[in-house]
Amino acid sequence: MELQNSSKKRNRYIFGVTLVASVGGFLFGFDLVIIAGALPFLETDFQLTPALKGFAVSSAILGAIAGPLFGLWFTDRIGRKKTMLVAAIFFMISTVGCAFAAGIWDFGLWRFMGGVGIGLAMMSSPIYIAELSPPHKRGVLVNVNQLSNVIGINLAVIASYFFSFDGWGWRWMFASQAVPVIFLMIGLLLIPESPRWLAANNRMAEALKILTKINSPETAKTELETIQHSLGTETGQFGELLKPGIRRALLIGIIIMIFSQINGVNMMLLYAPSILAEAGVTVGSHAILSSIPVYVFIFVCTIAAFGLIKRYSRRALLISSVCLMSVAHLVMALNLFQQWPPIFTLIPMLMGTGAFTLGLAPLSWIIVAEIFPNRVRGKALAVVCFFLYASSFVTAQFFPVLTHWFTGQFNNAAGVYIIFAIICAACAIFSWKAVPETKGIGLESITAFWKRKEKDHGINQ
Repeated sequence: MELQNSSKKRNRYIFGVTLVASVGGFLFGFDLVIIAGALPFLETDFQLTPALKGFAVSSAILGAIAGPLFGLWFTDRIGRKKTMLVAAIFFMISTVGCAFAAGIWDFGLWRFMGGVGIGLAMMSSPIYIAELSPPHKRGVLVNVNQLSNVIGINLAVIASYFFSFDGWGWRWMFASQAVPVIFLMIGLLLIPESPRWLAANNRMAEALKILTKINSPETAKTELETIQHSLGTETGQFGELLKPGIRRALLIGIIIMIFSQINGVNMMLLYAPSILAEAGVTVGSHAILSSIPVYVFIFVCTIAAFGLIKRYSRRALLISSVCLMSVAHLVMALNLFQQWPPIFTLIPMLMGTGAFTLGLAPLSWIIVAEIFPNRVRGKALAVVCFFLYASSFVTAQFFPVLTHWFTGQFNNAAGVYIIFAIICAACAIFSWKAVPETKGIGLESITAFWKRKEKDHGINQ
């Protein structure tokens, strides 16, 4: 009974720490959608041209691209926990600045700073959760970050609707973000630093104390010894990322993250109100309400993903996910080509977003959080996240342009979704050929896996 109680206590501790760390994911999702609700009011108040509307949206994405560049230094020098605290400070500055912005240019500056916070949080949170999680729970716990992201999206829709009034309404939309930011700041003062970061900085006693809270004392000692042995074989220098074995892991991480942004389903989420409104599916005069079925559905799928991640292998779930996404895009293309009734647009949208949320969305973060050696994990995630947000920015900018071009040339946007279907098929092939299976493997064992790859590379040469 005492052993069982100790196990429950450790599980509660791990979940509590994970919950705090995942607030960064919540703020990412909230910020992604709140701008959609505020944009019509910003357009009126600030007299925005189409170009300035794009600036209002993309300034945060530009900040998110810059975030990982800061993170190259922060995550390794000051630690995972303090990096999340720096991200929270950026979030708070952005929240206050956006709420009191006097014009579009200072609004864009505050949005940019919030984007820096997003970039820092979304690279440090998955690392932190992965480094505190026991191997058999790592996938499920990292997915809590994705769940928080989806909750943030849904609450942003509610906040957008609730504050949809003239005057200071849009300012209250941004001000409402202060609540989760304050929760994150307080929570970060209560949770520990990553034991692997502590061990990498020769703070072994502190690392052991934290490992004992998430494992039995015997397992904690064994794990610390394994971490020490692993650290002894790594330099932690940026050049280590370019060694044959680690270079392959970095390439896999970059390509997976790029696929997670250019697959088209993210555009279905980002532009859901516009896509549905153009198809004729609306709820009264509020276009954003028409997308609620999609956002609620991805929340349900995120909950379902916990069971799938626990039961199935990473590779099988990933490949199945992107294959179904490819089918969804083909159905969307057929729907547009055949000009079926507007309500049919929901079918491929739900199919695509559901498949994405069950597989590629959580697994992309899980895989990149666990495939890199301890000393270079922060640097590797910074590089990977830079490519993530850069591809997100490019895709968000070109999606409406491509849609407009295909509609002008062929009288519908079916061609855009055929392109996305091909991209998803390519992702499935890449996942089958290149992505290793990492489920249930300790982080140090994954490190050894790439060392063997490096050795095999040397033999082959």
